[in-house]
Amino acid sequence: MRSSALTRLILLVAVAAWVGGVHVAGQVPGARTRSVHPSLIRQHPAIDYAGAPTTDPVTLLQQRIDRGEVVLEPDGGPAGYLESLLDALNVPVESQVLVFSKTSFQAPRIGPGNPRAIYFNDTVSVGWVRGGPVLELVTQDPMQGAIFYTMDQDPSGLPRFERNDTCVMCHASDATHNVPGMFVGSVYPGTDGTTMYGPAYTTDHRSPFDLRWGGWFVTGTHQATRHMGNATATDPTDLGAMITPETVHLQSLEGRFEPTGYLSLHSDLVALLVLEHQAQMLNLITRVGWEARLGEDAPRPLEAAVAELVDYLLFVDEAALPGPITGPTAFTGNFALNGPRDSRGRSLRELDLGNRLLRHPCSFLIYSAPFEALPDTVRTAIYDRMWTVLTGQETGSRYATLAEADRTAVIEILRDTKSDLPDYWR
Repeated sequence: MRSSALTRLILLVAVAAWVGGVHVAGQVPGARTRSVHPSLIRQHPAIDYAGAPTTDPVTLLQQRIDRGEVVLEPDGGPAGYLESLLDALNVPVESQVLVFSKTSFQAPRIGPGNPRAIYFNDTVSVGWVRGGPVLELVTQDPMQGAIFYTMDQDPSGLPRFERNDTCVMCHASDATHNVPGMFVGSVYPGTDGTTMYGPAYTTDHRSPFDLRWGGWFVTGTHQATRHMGNATATDPTDLGAMITPETVHLQSLEGRFEPTGYLSLHSDLVALLVLEHQAQMLNLITRVGWEARLGEDAPRPLEAAVAELVDYLLFVDEAALPGPITGPTAFTGNFALNGPRDSRGRSLRELDLGNRLLRHPCSFLIYSAPFEALPDTVRTAIYDRMWTVLTGQETGSRYATLAEADRTAVIEILRDTKSDLPDYWR
């Protein structure tokens, strides 16, 4: 049976309270904007988040379903429409990551014995909770940012996506740069998945490895001695005791929960690393685009918004990874296959997985539809700032981590693969 509207509201408010109190583990001191109430941005006439038309991948898929070009089929089991939907949205099964903390509106169903599965590509994420009445979707609209949908799992009806703006109660806060978006949280979960009273973090590629993935399953190999995944806390006076060598190094989830309905028994470490990066990258793209549209009503100068985005785009302040890191699925190899390559065969989707995520430190989302949809003035400002950083004109100590060979490689790859670069790049 579906949760009542009141129950959902209580859960959303509870999670929103958690979000409001999280520490952003990847945050650079002084880099955040001043606090702006999310609704003041979303409801501004230049944004009109709730009312403006959308062209996100789910909207486009619904149009194809309505025209009879795509038919979604349930599998007859607890996964329902999940696999058919992933195929229609071109979301790979090997991207599966599993979260067992109770941080969804379907929280009563979620726990270590019934984790929530999340699958994603560059601009779409799909959530599945075994036994839940709906599939959850977050998709990136080129203009409006993250749009939230649900799809009923009832096999007797016609599949239809329903927009669910109540999700924004939790998904538009400091953790998402005050625009609707995704974030990866790390908490100390109890044995049933309930968040214990203690530190909570929003993590991305800047976060220390040892603070990541509390409340998530994590499978793969690495050289770290500590992270928060795979563990549940039993002693509220010593939450850190939940972390053991066995929880830090886990190769398979076999025996952790009853597997019926799950498409994989892995929660791929490499997929988690990519998801963390891209969640905040997409939020920053949305935020700078919105601020440009706000004009004089924007809370800060456009230059500040662009500088924050470019620093993240170029992996300034990236935390060192304890590599070599390997994932247990085909995600790593398949991820690198997509996207353009330069004349020497190099791609921004090549993963490093030694002490950093990418071989060439520039986000692959520079090719995404949301980035391409930014106003021309914004993209010009971004390319100007990138050029300043990549050519060594920015001499701040934080930028010393960008090696000259890496800067040169990024410039050369973008010259070959981005047609809208200013002339001076060429």
